[in-house]
Amino acid sequence: MTLFRLDASIRQEGSVSREVADTVQQSWAERHPDGAVVRRDLTASPISAETWTQALGGKMTPEDQRTPEQRAALAFAASLADEVIAADAAVIATPLYNYGISQHLKVWIDLLCVDERFVPGPNPLDGKPVTLVIARGGGYGPGTPREGWDHATPYLQQMFGDNFGGNLTVVAAELTLADVNPQMADLRGLAAESKAKALELAAETGKAHAELVASRAA
Repeated sequence: MTLFRLDASIRQEGSVSREVADTVQQSWAERHPDGAVVRRDLTASPISAETWTQALGGKMTPEDQRTPEQRAALAFAASLADEVIAADAAVIATPLYNYGISQHLKVWIDLLCVDERFVPGPNPLDGKPVTLVIARGGGYGPGTPREGWDHATPYLQQMFGDNFGGNLTVVAAELTLADVNPQMADLRGLAAESKAKALELAAETGKAHAELVASRAA
């Protein structure tokens, strides 16, 4: 069994999204100890926006007229799509940046969409379990001053659920900046509570997704 994991946090240390994703992965591994984990870290190995430009240009150019750069970009986009399609389940872990997703995560998604298997309609994930881990530095829930300002979660839900056909579970931690922002000191208790709940749900989700994949393979 193979788990695909993507990390988009610019922080290697102290990242809540990575910590929660670690919990999903560990829970998954308890059920599939001999399984493989394919990881893509968009901070350790960032993807240039120019790659998407070349890939999209190549897609719209007759094959015999494509430049070497366009061919290479299209091949790279196909390899990204292969990683996701070949996996039995996926974990997509990202913080909320400026109320949306980071540009390097957007480039990765845009490159997936260049591949014909990920255009609307083919349903490439075909119900595969996908865990969306999102860490929000502030509070964006109902009744908060910034309710509705989280534009990342709805977008990712639409892409990986509605467009790509994944069986999506969202695991979110809020107020993750409370420990480092003095102005949020009075929210540290709520932040700890939100993180604890996210870690608990992450463990449950990793186990549930592992069991779902095992049942399908039986």
